[in-house]
Amino acid sequence: MSRNPDDLSFVGHLEELRSRLIKSLLAVLVAACFFYAFIDKILVVLIQPVGKVVFTSPADAFVARVTLTLYGGVLLALPVIIYQVWRFVAVGLKDNERKYIFLLAPFSLLFFLAGGLFAYFIMIPVSLRFLLSFSSDFIVPMITIKNYISFVGMMILAFGAVFELPMVLVFLTKIGIVTPQFLAEKRRHAIVFILIVSALLTPPDAVTQIIMSVPLVVLYEIGIVACRLTRRS
Repeated sequence: MSRNPDDLSFVGHLEELRSRLIKSLLAVLVAACFFYAFIDKILVVLIQPVGKVVFTSPADAFVARVTLTLYGGVLLALPVIIYQVWRFVAVGLKDNERKYIFLLAPFSLLFFLAGGLFAYFIMIPVSLRFLLSFSSDFIVPMITIKNYISFVGMMILAFGAVFELPMVLVFLTKIGIVTPQFLAEKRRHAIVFILIVSALLTPPDAVTQIIMSVPLVVLYEIGIVACRLTRRS
């Protein structure tokens, strides 16, 4: 239920957050149940880049299925999750600022999906080829299914999240927190921050860090252009 931010106490904001979290979790649960019906076919597709995977513990195969199901539930429930996030943010906004929520929410979903697709079709294959290239006759890769599913899932979610950068910048500009001039002036600081984030979110090698940092820098520049265009409108 939409409320006036001036009428909400700290406890009221916590209750609002709790309500949004419950709705998001229910959406993930329902989506995960639907996703599980196709789990075997999805596993075949995901494992193709590495050929075969192994498990070293009796529970690994089960844990991998549960993990993949949860990742799938999150992806399928994205429209609901993004809607709930924006609705929670809207509680703390003024009436003239809330209109931006409804304009940006659909684009947020598209950018998240674009980030996930970029990770799956570009980032993950390139990373795997590079990392597995260090194998040899006496160093044989034995990738466990649990670690592989976690790697793929985290990469997709991480890239989906970082692809939200232009939307975040546009939103902050529209509500008056930053300006396009400020973002342009702080470009060098932003690039350093992007390199740090890339190092934290990717495997510890220069190739994957560069692959992630380059699109982030591009997204930052796109965000500046979008901020300038939307500010004039």
